[in-house]
Amino acid sequence: MASDLADPTARRRFYLMLIRKRARPGSGSSLEMLRRRTWRLPVFPLESIVQTPFVIVGGVATRLYAPERMTEDLDVLIAAEDAGRFYAELQQGGGQRQGRLTIPGSHWRLPDGSLLDVLESEEPWVREALTNPAFAPDGLPVISLPYLILLKMRSGRITDLADVSRMLGGAEEDALDQVRAAVRAYQPGDLEDLESVIQLGRLEYEERQEQ
Repeated sequence: MASDLADPTARRRFYLMLIRKRARPGSGSSLEMLRRRTWRLPVFPLESIVQTPFVIVGGVATRLYAPERMTEDLDVLIAAEDAGRFYAELQQGGGQRQGRLTIPGSHWRLPDGSLLDVLESEEPWVREALTNPAFAPDGLPVISLPYLILLKMRSGRITDLADVSRMLGGAEEDALDQVRAAVRAYQPGDLEDLESVIQLGRLEYEERQEQ
């Protein structure tokens, strides 16, 4: 079993199996809190020191699609072929390289002391994601929901699965259709799991309305 769970897809399906066995209506949080979208925690204005296209991903990106949660690191996604230019701009702007990540990318300390993880991607959709971002209230480019779901479905981490469930459980049907289209186009093997996660997320939101 341990060797099987080394594969992100197998790990995700194992988590889903456990969650489906124990899922109950509601979440312990009010519907008002679940629908709240805020951007109160400060984020370093990265566009002030780099010109190479990037989008915010990770926990900070989920603020546009789910209740805001604490996260100490800023994560961004870039095209792998842009890495040299992006890193040169980052260093010139006062960033200090801390090391490599276990996945393609690197870890940095920004001029204000905060931490930055840069993820390098060769996915076929990365250029589309970079040129069609959503935008935070402070103007920073955030990865749009369909591509954020692609990233999080790939990871196999239970925290990412929880993020997907909460984001999609409260999403409108047209947003869900865009997510389904992206998964169908780029990760069709994840479609069945995607529908399971949507249903689990809706259980948290929709049943809460009836209480």
